[in-house]
Amino acid sequence: MIPFDRLKSGVETRSADETMGLAAEVERLLPNEAIITLNGDLGTGKTTFIKGLATAVGIEEVVTSPTFNIFNTYHGRKTLLHMDAYRLEGNPKIIDELMLEDFMIPPYRLAIEWPGNMGEIPWPVTIALEFSVLSSGNHRIRLIPRH
Repeated sequence: MIPFDRLKSGVETRSADETMGLAAEVERLLPNEAIITLNGDLGTGKTTFIKGLATAVGIEEVVTSPTFNIFNTYHGRKTLLHMDAYRLEGNPKIIDELMLEDFMIPPYRLAIEWPGNMGEIPWPVTIALEFSVLSSGNHRIRLIPRH
């Protein structure tokens, strides 16, 4: 199991399967209700990581990026809300309009891609992750320290 301490310096993954495996290990360390933010450019593995979270909680549906829907809801042993805030552009009213809290049925995971586009997130973030691609082509997932 990968402790959060190892994520502080970053974990390198060489494939989508490794990224999904890391997500499954992280999922087991989270409390029942968790909000995960995923920061990083396009193509850095954010949606792949969320697919790993989904698999870890028994979701059998195909997980896709909800860019145009803003969020998708999946049901397994835990409810997974996968939000893509790419198009929100800092509109703080959108959170109320989306009625996300109505879908945050315990136990849940709310995974937010592009969280910086939401303005202030109205709930406490459990874990914030940063995704990047290294010059080798491998992906790096790093815990963003809390201030």
